[in-house]
Amino acid sequence: MADPLSCTVSDLLPLLGGAPNATAAAAFICDRFGSISTKLSDTTYAIDNTYLLFSAYLVFAMQLGFAMLCAGSVRAKNTMNIMLTNVLDAAAGGLSYYLFGYAFAFGGPSNGFIGKHFFGLRDFPSPSGDYSFFLYQWAFAIAAAGITSGSIAERTQFVAYLIYSLFLTGFVYPIVSHWFWSGDGWAGAAKSDGNLLFGSGAIDFAGSGVVHMVGGIAGLWGALIEGPRIGRFDRTGRSVALRGHSASLVVLGSFLLWFGWYGFNPGSFLTISRSYGTKGSYYGQWSAVGRTAVTTTLAGSTAALTTLFGKRLLVGHWNVIDVCNGLLGGFAAITSGCAVVEPWAAIICGFVAAWVLIGFNKLAEKLKYDDPLEAAQLHGGCGAWGVLFTGLFAAKGYVNEVYPGKPDRPYGLFMGGGGKLLAAQIVEILVIIGWVTATMAPLFLALHKLKLLRISSDDETAGMDMTRHGGMAYIYHDEDENSNLPQFKMKRVEPSDTPTPEHFSQNARV
Repeated sequence: MADPLSCTVSDLLPLLGGAPNATAAAAFICDRFGSISTKLSDTTYAIDNTYLLFSAYLVFAMQLGFAMLCAGSVRAKNTMNIMLTNVLDAAAGGLSYYLFGYAFAFGGPSNGFIGKHFFGLRDFPSPSGDYSFFLYQWAFAIAAAGITSGSIAERTQFVAYLIYSLFLTGFVYPIVSHWFWSGDGWAGAAKSDGNLLFGSGAIDFAGSGVVHMVGGIAGLWGALIEGPRIGRFDRTGRSVALRGHSASLVVLGSFLLWFGWYGFNPGSFLTISRSYGTKGSYYGQWSAVGRTAVTTTLAGSTAALTTLFGKRLLVGHWNVIDVCNGLLGGFAAITSGCAVVEPWAAIICGFVAAWVLIGFNKLAEKLKYDDPLEAAQLHGGCGAWGVLFTGLFAAKGYVNEVYPGKPDRPYGLFMGGGGKLLAAQIVEILVIIGWVTATMAPLFLALHKLKLLRISSDDETAGMDMTRHGGMAYIYHDEDENSNLPQFKMKRVEPSDTPTPEHFSQNARV
């Protein structure tokens, strides 16, 4: 909570001069002033806390978006499985982040590598945090886990989901967020001691690298070690599309994620009462929050349209699934620099992000890499582009607004700020790839060796809903999905037959 403004009798006495009872008057004024100041401070805290909690709810709502997107992108016979894993990411992630994750991420004071306080939220809240901040950061952690679950969908054992989700949200992701978002982290732009990487620190405002790259690279290793789904590539190595069963769910999930991104990016300011910008400016003091929402919107919209027309030129038809993925790729890319770039630059970000996604998808086909949701390409590839984009287009004025206190801080290369920020951004990309590879690849490999990672070929062919989860998500039959549900068998009734109750029993389901 902000400290109330101070008022002392000694400060007021010179202003009151030699007036009768000056001391008593000064004491009365200070008493009233202190009361009002405390109420204003409490109000400011309540506004900021409400803003942060609402942002946390928006980010958590993205889990529903991920669930719908995943469900629509897999075949009907695996719908129950992928929905359950999304619930698992949130529930298991809640406990692991409570016990370990938050402490590793923000448990300061600590060293530059890892936090060391607040395990199980012990001795919390403190001057360095609040429960609403914990909730907000937990929502980010489970978002990273949700990204990974999409990459390994339709062929992964349930126990593997549980193990990787606990490990990712409780250890792997928190370490990265400590490096770039904690005041003690060694590479962040907001490092409290002012000893910044290349004099700049890496700017990853809402997590193109911290969240999206972590989830995408983890999913990449899981999918590589598991191998492609049965039937994804034929005997000649040609790609065979295994289409998801519901474009409607994909579109619904994409819109829910779009909505949640307004908590993801603008919400990363954490407060709404603090002034950003110059007093008296045309845009007002709080323009940074609104500008961040605008850049987010423009990047996603541009990426969606670029994908629409780009895929039309490449494959000859309009595909809503591709457009939704392009939209999300634009959002993943702008997440790093959303607060420090001009709106026109966000359009460039979205345009390039669409082609990054298209290019990585082409590469995945050539390498026979199978990711049902394109999660590694979308979040890993577009997230990496977003980190680089910030190093190229971050504007000086906006960088100083969001990261004040260092007027000579480096900014975007293309904006005249030199290459130091870009160098810090490249370091971020490299260390995230290295850290996630060093932690998640051995985990997936160990699960594979212990035969805990991939389900059997028979179970995969039949679908995990029937073999692992006790039944299908839908009551219908689809020959293409091998969903071998019981069918209705009707007995022919001759015209001469007189309808009796026995006819109805004979025509019952077998």
